[in-house]
Amino acid sequence: MYRSHHFHVDHGDHSITVNVGPGRTGEIELLVDGKVIAYRKEHEPGTTVLEGVLPEEPAHPFRIMVRQPHLVPTGPRCTWELDGVEQMMSERSSP
Repeated sequence: MYRSHHFHVDHGDHSITVNVGPGRTGEIELLVDGKVIAYRKEHEPGTTVLEGVLPEEPAHPFRIMVRQPHLVPTGPRCTWELDGVEQMMSERSSP
């Protein structure tokens, strides 16, 4: 059975969370400080990119990459890129 996946990272005073719905094509939502700032209803296997902006002065854009494996039946992986540096986001356990 498929389950939801939740990824999270703290950056400065900001909280960045990515929720990936159940199934291999479930919805993806990107939250900054608890507010949804980007949403994708469906996605294909491969990499889905969402873009966001950290609410600071000046605004600080970043990207989220959710990778769904093509051939191997494993869960997604999530990274985020800020200032050209890509880092893994840790997965939180589902409630």
